[in-house]
Amino acid sequence: MQPRRLRWETLAALRTSGKGRLSYCRRWLQDEDVLEGCMSPLVLSPYSGWVLDRIVGQSAQEITPSRSSTPKEPAPLTNRSSSLEKVTPASRRGSSPLSLDLPGFLRELLILYSVTDFAYMLTTQGNDDLSLLETDQEVFPAVPPSKVAEVEGCIRMYEEMHRLKGKEGLRQRQEQQEQMVRAVYDLASEQLKRFDELKELKQHQEFQDLQEVMEKSSKEAQGQQEKLKEEHRHRAKVLNLKLREAEQQRQRQEELERLRKEEGQERLRRLYSIQEEVLQLNQQIDPNYRHKDLPRIDLSAYSNRGNQICGLVSGLIRTTSERGFPTQVDVANTERALQEMRGLISSMQQEIAAAVEEKRRKDEEEERQKKKELLKKEQMKAQTPVPAQQSGGKQQKEGLQVKAEESTMQWYQQLQDAAEQCIASFSGISNCKDNNEVKKIKTDLQKAATIPVSQISRIAGSQLREIFDKINNLLSGKSVQSGGRTVSVTQHPQGLDFVYYKLAEKFVNQGEEEVASHRDAAFPIAVVASGIWEIHPRVGDLFLAHLHKKCPYSVPFYPALKEGTSMEEYQRMLGYQVKDSKMEEQDHFLKRMSGMIRLYAAIIQLRWPYGNKQGTHPHGLNYGWRWLAQMLNMEPLADVTATLLFDFLEVCGNALMKQYQVQFWKMMLLIREDYFPR
Repeated sequence: MQPRRLRWETLAALRTSGKGRLSYCRRWLQDEDVLEGCMSPLVLSPYSGWVLDRIVGQSAQEITPSRSSTPKEPAPLTNRSSSLEKVTPASRRGSSPLSLDLPGFLRELLILYSVTDFAYMLTTQGNDDLSLLETDQEVFPAVPPSKVAEVEGCIRMYEEMHRLKGKEGLRQRQEQQEQMVRAVYDLASEQLKRFDELKELKQHQEFQDLQEVMEKSSKEAQGQQEKLKEEHRHRAKVLNLKLREAEQQRQRQEELERLRKEEGQERLRRLYSIQEEVLQLNQQIDPNYRHKDLPRIDLSAYSNRGNQICGLVSGLIRTTSERGFPTQVDVANTERALQEMRGLISSMQQEIAAAVEEKRRKDEEEERQKKKELLKKEQMKAQTPVPAQQSGGKQQKEGLQVKAEESTMQWYQQLQDAAEQCIASFSGISNCKDNNEVKKIKTDLQKAATIPVSQISRIAGSQLREIFDKINNLLSGKSVQSGGRTVSVTQHPQGLDFVYYKLAEKFVNQGEEEVASHRDAAFPIAVVASGIWEIHPRVGDLFLAHLHKKCPYSVPFYPALKEGTSMEEYQRMLGYQVKDSKMEEQDHFLKRMSGMIRLYAAIIQLRWPYGNKQGTHPHGLNYGWRWLAQMLNMEPLADVTATLLFDFLEVCGNALMKQYQVQFWKMMLLIREDYFPR
């Protein structure tokens, strides 16, 4: 019973050893942990000495009686002995070479390792392996118990020997490393010393060279300084002479300036006296003068000319005041203006006297005529009396006209009626205060129509075609992008009429503002407007209506003051801008009129270059020729007529000359010889 218990304790000890903890599996290739046990270091089990004492410690004499005392189990023992013999020869064959070369304590260590392997094999087989362990006890020879300590001591001595060898090798490697570092350090120190010596030598040489250069440059500088001193003394003498001459010249200039100022002040006083006299003479011209015998006499021409002369004199005085003092030419000009004013007063008085004399003569002639008519009435009883020709009847006009031709006025009225009809056609979209959706559509359409026109400038270049396509697409009913939104005239039934009206108005506003400020801008705006006019004629009619309303001289006609019309309204009819009962200045008015006439003159001669060139211009040069002829048939207005004729001929004169040739030159001759004197 006791040996069986010892066997189980032996197996338990072997299971807890390093070999016993290894996991063996038939499918070890599929198991990831198959070599996990081999990775742990090999250590002796704490039960190895006890195993040797129990298994190998028995002598050969004890093995023989045990064999003889168990006769009842011969067959199983034989089988186990045979299986043991299969294992032990292999271990002996594996250990026999080592027993030849290795020392005794290593051979004992291999025997111990074989025993532990065999014991582990016994643990993997069940109860049959327990009997095999008994057979194993019979196979191995007995080892004395003192060998365990010797083996363990040899192992520790071997480990200590290897540790000492490693420590000695490490110390030798450290010494070699220190020697190498020391040698490299010595070499580097020597190289650094050589480098410092070379650097010091080079610095010493550079210092000597620099010292030599400094000495040389010092000598050269001293020589140049001497030369400069000599040159300075010479220049000082020259400057002193020039200073004396400049002082003398300054004194002469001061004297001349004093004399000039005195003469200028004298001339300025003369100008002021002339201005005072001109103003006094101008007060004698009363435009509302009504002679008791000549109720219809008109002195407005004399008044206008007198005002012009006063303005001329005031402008001369203002210009000379800004410039300094007036010149002799300015005095001569003001004296000529004074003489002209005196002549104007004399002419007015002569005209009044001649008119009075003519009135008296006509009265006498009318008296005689009345007497003759009374005699004729008495003689012709059966006949109907012939009424006298009334003064308000139609008479043959001689000279220039005041009113425009009837056909021109009919054309003007048709355009204004068309504009009024267009306004009435989109009344639904214009009066949309309560409908936010319609108001939004109105705003988008107005931006889409006006913003591209505002982008046209004198440096537009290749952008003109893009702007033209955008406007044309909008008028054609296509969708366009404006302000990041898609806009189309089809969004509202009255959208197209609204866009027509706003686009035409924007073209006229560009002429009034952009062209008035930058004259070259008339041509790019005109070429786009002409192209749109050719494709969409209604835009052209509305453009003319807006142009005629803001600039009646583009018709041309001079609006008459009707009864019941206020002065502010009449000034607006003439084209003036009136704000807070104040009329704009004449210069600003002429500038706006000039811009619109220049745009009109550019439109009648330009065509869109990418359009149909075979068709005729919708408003070509024949309209420009008609405007020029009608303008010359009407009485000229001060400042306005001259300004408009100049701007129109400057823009369109060359085209008219090529078109009408000789007739154009006849027109120019008429302007020079007959129209200018008026």
